[in-house]
Amino acid sequence: MKGFRSALAALAFSATGAFAQQDPFPLPPKDWPKPVMDTERFTFLLLDRLEYRWQKGDNATVWDAQGWWGGDMNKLWLKSEGERAGGHTEDAELQALYARRITPFWHLQAGVRHEARPEPAQNHGVLALQGLAPYWFEVEASLFLRAGELSGRLEAEHDLLLTQRLILEPRIEANLAGSADPARGIGRGINDIELGLRLRYEIRRELAPYIGFSWTRKLGDTAELARARGEEATQYGFVAGLRIWY
Repeated sequence: MKGFRSALAALAFSATGAFAQQDPFPLPPKDWPKPVMDTERFTFLLLDRLEYRWQKGDNATVWDAQGWWGGDMNKLWLKSEGERAGGHTEDAELQALYARRITPFWHLQAGVRHEARPEPAQNHGVLALQGLAPYWFEVEASLFLRAGELSGRLEAEHDLLLTQRLILEPRIEANLAGSADPARGIGRGINDIELGLRLRYEIRRELAPYIGFSWTRKLGDTAELARARGEEATQYGFVAGLRIWY
């Protein structure tokens, strides 16, 4: 028994010595798969609406675009939208945001917003939440802060697949303000609400012409300010446009 124990001890010592001589961090085999590059940066650009609107009074051209650059968790996000009618730009804004993914389907965004029209131009701080709600509703909820004055916007849209290429998209947008700004035609409370229904045909996923209908209603003090300037509080019209993403 004593000899067996001695032999076992010698074997253990030999194995320990052999292990100590090995590289504690050996290189993987040459045919080992390469690691997943999860820090790669991507670019996305969406021209959601580029449309011409036939309506009472001056017809209008509308744009609504956004895009981002970044990885899975962090992005630089840019947004722009506006409207041009009667030979002049009535609404125009640009947002530059930092976006952080907080759940698989939602991003928290913070940054600045430059509103060039209506005049006078203004700058705001922005805090927004954008993502995909249950039942596949795409939602953007934004708060804008300037000199202690708070305003906001809520947008939601939903794709109804009639076929794999023909898609009906209902859309709603509402704007609100915590304080009045008569010089820019903005009252306190809910300023306006816009409802739209667009039918698009995807020639390719990235390219889709569409037709539809848009209805906008100014509310409360904002409607009164519009009437005082000789403008209509309700506007509606037919639209035709193009949706492109890259």
